Amino acid sequence: MNTRNQTGHATPRQMESEVARRDLLKLTGAGFAAIGAGSLVTASSAGAQRMSSEWDKVFPKSPMIDHEKVTFRNRYGITLVGDLYLPKNRVDGRLAALAVCGAFGAVKEQSSGLYAQTMAERGFAALAFDASYTGESGGEPCNVASPDINTEDFSAAVDFLGLHSAVNRERIGIIGICGWGGMALNAAAIDKRVKAVAASTMYDMTRVMSRGYNDSVTLEQRTQALEQMNRQRWVDAERGTPAYQPPYNELKGGEAQFLIDYHAYYMTPRGYHARAVNSGNAWTQTTPLSFMNMPILSYIREIAPRPLLLIHGEKAHSRYFSETAYAAAAEPKELMIIPGASHIDLYDRVDLIPFGRLAGFFNQHLAA
Repeated sequence: MNTRNQTGHATPRQMESEVARRDLLKLTGAGFAAIGAGSLVTASSAGAQRMSSEWDKVFPKSPMIDHEKVTFRNRYGITLVGDLYLPKNRVDGRLAALAVCGAFGAVKEQSSGLYAQTMAERGFAALAFDASYTGESGGEPCNVASPDINTEDFSAAVDFLGLHSAVNRERIGIIGICGWGGMALNAAAIDKRVKAVAASTMYDMTRVMSRGYNDSVTLEQRTQALEQMNRQRWVDAERGTPAYQPPYNELKGGEAQFLIDYHAYYMTPRGYHARAVNSGNAWTQTTPLSFMNMPILSYIREIAPRPLLLIHGEKAHSRYFSETAYAAAAEPKELMIIPGASHIDLYDRVDLIPFGRLAGFFNQHLAA
């Protein structure tokens, strides 16, 4: 089949399809041979790794907040590490609280910490945490993801907040960023303790891993990816440790603009963090397996009657994830499109992230 136009060049739609196909192969590891044993990432211990005591965030510490490192366990026994931000000038009485995580492949020292600190400045108790198997959190091997366990991580954060002396457990909401936006929606659907949920620049990771960008991956490509990962399991089992995909967000030339944008955040001083999967590290080759047939937004309507706020950039390549989720969700719901913003802009552009709207949304729906 000829995939070129009459000039011999791919059309924009064909280029998009090819990018989607290649990116699915990258996500699944299907385009790469098994990585040699010398290239394997060292696995973490099942408990939390040693926590850093210094301020190692990619954003400055606010003089308006109190900050402490905390740990808590999910129901799978994995120890999670978080940063708890509290308003410095808080008054007597328990606070409304927020659990924040994301982006997918990021750590709490990046976007989620910025969101949490900024919401604490606005009067909330806010917990940014590393997902299981990533950052300073526990789980073995490191840098593997699971739609089930990572949804559970949000509920474990709600457990922690609900037991904290500064928090009113009946006033807890959650914020998910990027791929953790989808996890947040899934967590809110199943965890009725969550009174309101917001997702910023949201990805549905089960959709993109199983169908590629803009649902462009064919059954043949999906089958190829599954066959490669299934066989990789034998290799990993024989070695006793998993193989990892090539380093993320290293540019070789010719990448789509959104991949250049990822590099500009994760691989430059703007957002680089050595513990982040996306900052030149990688997920295991078999990470996508559990995402391939487990659509996490199947029950999005069950968030209602609790409110849902979706925030996305007008120019984001991922905008369709929020639009689809908004269409599937029940009222009350809101989709807020930020003019001119890209996907990455809502990671750290405080001039574009609508923190005022986020604060108003949670103040309204987490009212005492």
